[in-house]
Order: sequence, then C-alpha cells, then structure tokens
Amino acid sequence: MYRKILAITICVLMLGLVGCKKTEEKPQSSTPVSSEPEVVTYVNNLTGEDSITDEEIYARRPVAIMVNNAWEGTKGDAQKVQTGLTKADIVYETEVEGGITRLLAVFKDISAVEKVGTVRSARYAYIDLAMGHSAIYIHHGMDYTYAQPHLKDTQTFSLGTNNGGVRIRNEGVAQEHTLYGMGDKIWENLEKKYNTKLSDVENWQKFSEGEVSYAENVANNVTVKFSSKYISSFKYDSASGKYVRYFRDIERKDYYTKESEYFKNIFVLKTDIRDYADGKHRYVDLSSGSGYYCVNGTYTPIKWAKGSASNGFKFTLEDGTPLEVNKGNSWVCLHGSEFAPTFE
Repeated sequence: MYRKILAITICVLMLGLVGCKKTEEKPQSSTPVSSEPEVVTYVNNLTGEDSITDEEIYARRPVAIMVNNAWEGTKGDAQKVQTGLTKADIVYETEVEGGITRLLAVFKDISAVEKVGTVRSARYAYIDLAMGHSAIYIHHGMDYTYAQPHLKDTQTFSLGTNNGGVRIRNEGVAQEHTLYGMGDKIWENLEKKYNTKLSDVENWQKFSEGEVSYAENVANNVTVKFSSKYISSFKYDSASGKYVRYFRDIERKDYYTKESEYFKNIFVLKTDIRDYADGKHRYVDLSSGSGYYCVNGTYTPIKWAKGSASNGFKFTLEDGTPLEVNKGNSWVCLHGSEFAPTFE
C-alpha cells in the first residue's frame, strides 16, 4: 500500500515538472507582427524625387517627345490644344524657324501619361537634347536637310496612328495640330523595337537635399524672349513653391485636364542661335554658355556646358562650383544671345 501511494506521488510530481517546462518553452509575445509589405522607393533621376515604386521603371530609358508650340494670329492654335506637359519631368524650349519655338518634353515613365502632344516634326538641336538623356526620341515628320541625317545617330521613333498615336480633330485648328501620343501604347511599341533599359542610371543634375534659394536676387516673374513673336514667362506661386507657365501673359493650361503647368526649376540659358545655310532652319549652339537658374522666386547666374550630342548639361555657379538643383521638374529655355531675360 505504501509503495502504491509513493509511486502515485512521484508520477504527480513528474507530470507537474513536465507541465512547467512546456510553459517555459513557449512564452507568449506581446509584440504584434506586421503583415504589411515593406515599400521600396527609387529616385527619379530626372527630378531627384524619391517617387518611383517599381524597379523596372527606375531603370527605364527616358522618352523625349517633340511637342508643337505654334501660335498663329490670335488663336493660339497648337498651344491651346497642348496636353501632357504637366506630367513631364523636363521640358526644353528653343527656336526652330520663323521666330517660333518648339518643345521637347522628357518623361521617365511615358506609360503613365494618358496623352501628350500635339506631336510635331524633328529638328537637329532637339535630337541632341534627347541624346543627352539617353532618351528614345519621338517625332512626327522631320526637317529633311539637317534633322534627317542626324536621326541616324540615335534611336528614334516616328509616331503615327498605327504605333501609339491618335488623331483628334480639335475645333478651329489645322490637321497638323491634331496628332497626340498615347503614353501606354507608345511604351508598348518601344519595348518591341528597342532595348529600353539604361545601362547606368545617373542623376540629371546634382540635386540638393534641402531647399536652395538666392535671396539677394528676386525672380518672382521671369520673362524669356526667343523672338519678337515668342515670349515665355514664368510666375512664381508661393503656395506651391513652383512657377506657372505663361505665354504672352496668358496662363497655359492642359487642354484636357485644365491643370496649370507648374515647374519647380527654371533654367534660362543664353546661346548663339543663327540660320543654317538654307536661310530657314535655325542652328542652336549647345556647346557652352552662361545663364540663370531660377527657383523659389529667386535666381543666380550660372555657367552651362553640354558639348557632344551624347553629353547631358552640366551646370555650375560662376566660380565653377557645381550647381545644386532643387528636386522637382524643370523647364529649360535656350534663347539667342541678342535677347536678355528679365527678372522682377
């Protein structure tokens, strides 16, 4: 009897010890485990903004599109039906012929742009500007004397209604002002035809980690004269911290979205612009020169250099120090040395 009681007592004690050991091996955690995936972002090398969430887009070659900027009489023609510029990372403006300007809109992710245009013909200087970004150059038509031979130096894409373009008849404008590029369709066609990956993703400029301003020089209103007929201006909007684009004191807005065109950085670059031998088309010197960088309602004198077609722009302060550029989109004006910009 005694032995049975002793055996039962030992078993109870052993079971108690085993139970305690199990409890010690499985402590309860009071820290909740998150099921949310970590979001990885990449820097847009054209703007410096940490805004890309897809590694494939981060490594894409930019796309540079010729955009019509004609203004005939008092109607506005091509300008009044422009669209897609609010989505551009960089826009270049310079003279083509007859005192008119044309635009080159550069996009890191063209597939995210519903429509851009209207799209017009190629010119020599714009091919160089696109090549400086390793961009695929998109146009509709060309100057056959100077631009056509240069198109062979890079990868280009002639837009039509069979490969990403669409004709939209807008009231009161000629046929030449009606071709738009559809962003997603353009990209689909480019992927079929070209290697669309950058071998090395480099920032367009040295982007500042803070906000750069030059309080000693006011630039709330910036006016750039390209010819007697073409005068662009940019007015600083303190609420957004960006400049709004105007032409002949008329605020330019997207034809479809009705959005104003806001740009963080305005570059005003002086250069030599003269006639080619044909006496019609205009040669734009893209080697080097002086100019101004406008941001946050202020400006500073700068120097610029590009050189060969495949080089991008390099900006410095007058003493040669690399220019730090604020993060955001940019509008770059290349105007003739006979005209001087004004700042107010």
